[in-house]
Amino acid sequence: MNLPRGKDFRPAWPLTSGHIQTMLSSSGVRRLLLPRAARTVLEGAEAVMVDGGDGVRLSGAYTAQRVRPQSRGLAVLFHGWEGSVDSTYVLQTGSRLLADGWDIFRLNFRDHGDSHALNEALFHSCRLGEVVHALADIAQRWPARPMALAGFSLGGNFALRAALQTPRLGIPLSYALAVCPIIDPSEGLFSLEASAPWFYQAYFLHKWRKSLQAKQGAFPQHRYFELTELKQDLRGLTESLVLRHTDFGSLQAYLDGYSVAGDALQAMQIPASILTARDDPVIPVDAFEQLRLPPNVELDIAAHGGHCGFIRGRDMTSFTDDYIAARFNALADGAMR
Repeated sequence: MNLPRGKDFRPAWPLTSGHIQTMLSSSGVRRLLLPRAARTVLEGAEAVMVDGGDGVRLSGAYTAQRVRPQSRGLAVLFHGWEGSVDSTYVLQTGSRLLADGWDIFRLNFRDHGDSHALNEALFHSCRLGEVVHALADIAQRWPARPMALAGFSLGGNFALRAALQTPRLGIPLSYALAVCPIIDPSEGLFSLEASAPWFYQAYFLHKWRKSLQAKQGAFPQHRYFELTELKQDLRGLTESLVLRHTDFGSLQAYLDGYSVAGDALQAMQIPASILTARDDPVIPVDAFEQLRLPPNVELDIAAHGGHCGFIRGRDMTSFTDDYIAARFNALADGAMR
């Protein structure tokens, strides 16, 4: 079966720039210019709460398909860091899959979207257990099969790590796809500091500080950070998070805790795909090229696309929608093994 590949994405100038792709991917301009069809997943969406285990509650949104007599399956979508179930790329991908007959579940990680008041402890990237527990709850409550998972950036990292665990836990996940996932967090953090333009770090810090302010407002009795800590750079604030709010003894131990670099994915038992771009200015391509993968994990490195961009043209639609839909549909149709 001929599935779209990264090499098939050939944007015209100036979308050959990884920086332009990256900046447009989360811009308000893109959200305004997207066709109405890219937002249909919002129509009839049901806001729900799922069980993250140990009293943790995570929020999400479920949309049932209405175009086929029987659903093609359940598609679960993970947003990136400081994104949400309403991020443009999540809505766009969800709407595309919905049109193909998939039921859609969009999950908010802890402290993302409007979920800051649900759990007192802060989000961090090693909170995989609650996400896997939520997947088990989702699988039980929404039984359409197959169940497929797609994640973007940090959500892609979570998707790959979750897919490593689901078989032994009896969670019926059949396939996972990661778009521009974080592979080696140490290298990613260093690249934002050392080689990426300053405005990327500024962008992420602005969104993170805003999120931390929302968390503080939800739990005013809890002192999460001192003001001086909030003024630190990305590395400094991340280290403060680690030392204040995790059991990791150092920043490096924390970063290693959610790495999928090297041979970490060798244990993957289900089919999985990784799509990234050589010109991604946020996640260095070197980490992808050094992965040691089993035959059931597909690595696809496109020449262009930036970080979670892959924007085709003026309509601001993304190549990733067709890429994900083709693989999910192949899974549902029994063409993916």
